[in-house]
Amino acid sequence: MEIEIATIGGYEEVGRQMTAVRAGDDIVVFDMGLNLSKVLIHDDVQTERMHSLDLIDMDAIPDDRVMSDIDGTVRAIVPTHGHLDHIGAIAKLAHRYDAPIVATPFTLELVREEIDDEGKFHVQNDLVEMEAGETMSIGDEVEMEFVNVTHSTIDAINPVLHTPEGAVVYGLDKRMDHTPVIGDPIDMDRFREIGREGVLCYIEDCTNANKKGRTPSEAVARSELRDLMLSLEDYEGGIVATTFASHIARVVSLVEFAEEIGRQPVLLGRSMEKYSGTAERIGAVEFPDDLGMYGHRQSVDRTFERIMNEGKENFLPVVTGHQGEPRAMLTRMGRGETPYELDRGDKVIFSAGIIPEPTNEGQRYQSEQLLGMQGARIYDDVHVSGHLSREGHYEMLDALQPEHLIPAHQDMAGYSGYVDLATSQGYELDEDLHVTSNGNTIQLV
Repeated sequence: MEIEIATIGGYEEVGRQMTAVRAGDDIVVFDMGLNLSKVLIHDDVQTERMHSLDLIDMDAIPDDRVMSDIDGTVRAIVPTHGHLDHIGAIAKLAHRYDAPIVATPFTLELVREEIDDEGKFHVQNDLVEMEAGETMSIGDEVEMEFVNVTHSTIDAINPVLHTPEGAVVYGLDKRMDHTPVIGDPIDMDRFREIGREGVLCYIEDCTNANKKGRTPSEAVARSELRDLMLSLEDYEGGIVATTFASHIARVVSLVEFAEEIGRQPVLLGRSMEKYSGTAERIGAVEFPDDLGMYGHRQSVDRTFERIMNEGKENFLPVVTGHQGEPRAMLTRMGRGETPYELDRGDKVIFSAGIIPEPTNEGQRYQSEQLLGMQGARIYDDVHVSGHLSREGHYEMLDALQPEHLIPAHQDMAGYSGYVDLATSQGYELDEDLHVTSNGNTIQLV
């Protein structure tokens, strides 16, 4: 059976992920993502009203026109988790393929919301829910399996295609977390079994491949966050926190620790309301009955007014804006555009790292400067990454023993640490280690 990999998006940057795997006549597409930084540099862009070709020209979504050169039928579209760099282009591209969208429950709900918000295309693909540990037939000879992994959002999986030539493991976006705050640990036992069964190809996220050591568990970030918030328990002014809205485990921790220090948590911003509301609605988490979640600007501003009237010392607003996004709540607060007034000495907790991309780095710097000019004290990077560092990559290679490797989710400079690791383990560039670009195809068998 012929096995071909199309590296469509996310092989020259962090963002707009899309990969297609052809096994014989059957094709599975993994991820259809957005490069958010390409959108944020334009003012007032509303992607839901834009044509896919315009977004492709902006390098904001994958250029999937290479799919017309691949012989076969798309049998499934499989987003691995709910981050926009993996699902943000589904509403623009999925309608081109007569195939179901298959994902875990939380991811599927977020995909449904993306489709519902779409204003240009009518997406009618079937939505099929599949849990980690389950399998699905792809054509007559291929089986797809979801293996549970841990990441900075819930319900993340690594899909595996079991073919007559060996497994193809799509290994993007995970952390080797054995003590997660929500959900099950990464299923290393299953990865080792798959390695013993035979892995033809492993496609790997290289975000932190240049960082030595291993990525800590989310339990470490939770402990650090609790310690910080307990140290602020006696502060009588305002405390504001921000994190990835999709990082449900971190939001849960912030809510719990706010209550522990006697403050009422409230989630503010469109994406905060979206992600936490979705997680609660499907039963993935249980928040306090009186937890407020407000996404519309008028509702947010009314909440800020109530906080100011009742006393900032009684509340912990958890807001959007961890990357300094221009229209997010925290950035508006820094510009003095909300009823919430920052006073000298007020605390701002960034429970998020900076996504390693120039637009994000610049916006985050500007946001912190604006907050500092108002006298806010910044607590930076109370966080652990959702991606493997060097020793985690070594453990995955040791577990899977793949015949071929394809690095992904980085630019060429970002691949260097992974290439060094792989070559030290006996892989050779252009032989069984394939450093590629967007729009390429790799024939494995």
